[in-house]
Amino acid sequence: MPWTLSRGPQGKISLVLCRFTPSSVCKCSFPQFTNFLMIANLTGGKMVPEYTVLYMNCALSSPEFFSYGVEAYEACKKRSLTSDIIAEQKKVQEADLVMFQFPLYWFSVPAVLKGWMDRVLCQGFAFDLPGFYDDGLLKGKLAILSLTTGGTADMYWKTGASGDFRYFLWPLQHGTLHFCGFKVLAPHISFAPEFASEEERRGMVASWAQRLKTIWKEEPIPCWPPWYFGQ
Repeated sequence: MPWTLSRGPQGKISLVLCRFTPSSVCKCSFPQFTNFLMIANLTGGKMVPEYTVLYMNCALSSPEFFSYGVEAYEACKKRSLTSDIIAEQKKVQEADLVMFQFPLYWFSVPAVLKGWMDRVLCQGFAFDLPGFYDDGLLKGKLAILSLTTGGTADMYWKTGASGDFRYFLWPLQHGTLHFCGFKVLAPHISFAPEFASEEERRGMVASWAQRLKTIWKEEPIPCWPPWYFGQ
């Protein structure tokens, strides 16, 4: 599942790629820079989205009442998560910036990417109680969402049919990434590539590639309610 490229001079970018066709903007938006480390290409379907004991190599702490969160935490503390999950966590730990590239599904990530988050960003590795938000266990790292939508840009404003795009970013950026301690960069959104011309699609890819050249100079967003919902 993992795939490694050489490390760049400014920091290591780790990519979690979720795309479904070779010609998709999600796939083409991944420029071949030298400082990428592929954490996981989820296209192959190896990361199932369901809660399951298959990701734990130890006896359940409470077999009579199964709680995935509790059992994953206990397995993490014992270093008894399966080797593929431990390998994914190691790559997250080594990264300076973690990038998530995916198509927007129902204002969220596809199920297979949600499954990756549930398996990899578990308690004891990405957060603890206490140990979340600004004190999350992945503090000091950057994260960014790069996504494509089915709807056009005019649908994702406050007066649009879908509301401001920041609304659907709240659970992903704040409730997941910020909760784990990440500093979050402004998202990169390519609106409705399916309905764009070939020239417009090339422009989307070029815009993302250009941004990546100066990504290390960017400041994180203030990942609190006012950024998403206003004052």
